[in-house]
Amino acid sequence: MTSYVENEVDVTYDFPIKEIVDQLMEQILQTENCPYEASVNVLLTDNTGIQEFNSTYRGIDRPTDVLSFPNLDFEVPGDFGKVEESELDYFDPDTGELLLGDIIISTDKVQEQADAYGHSLKREFAFLVAHSMLHLCGYDHMTEAESSIMERKQEEALRQLGITRE
Repeated sequence: MTSYVENEVDVTYDFPIKEIVDQLMEQILQTENCPYEASVNVLLTDNTGIQEFNSTYRGIDRPTDVLSFPNLDFEVPGDFGKVEESELDYFDPDTGELLLGDIIISTDKVQEQADAYGHSLKREFAFLVAHSMLHLCGYDHMTEAESSIMERKQEEALRQLGITRE
């Protein structure tokens, strides 16, 4: 399991960013019974940076908290069964790892939302990573039922790691 974290805004936190990413990645992939070693790219940017991505890739010209760019096409969320059928598309030829996709997080939104919800920066950052990891595993929240599943899975991953609302 490998995460590549790029911090283009040089924001520092009082918790180890990469360690939180790795813990959540491992927790969620274990819960989803992912049978592969996997890799994820994470980019930390600011509101201006994420707005550019949001505008370019989603046609929404405003900042958001997190963007997820899954590399896999899931017929059923969390079902890794068909991955090997497209081995050339989904696996890194050098490492053999499953390329799950990319996560972009606005550090400005981490601060804004931690303040708004009254919890720590660590909890907000971890929540956004968990949320995005679930998107990379094929989950979405377009319906109330989908939202409910994602919320439950996010909270369980955070609880398992002891990252709760403080």
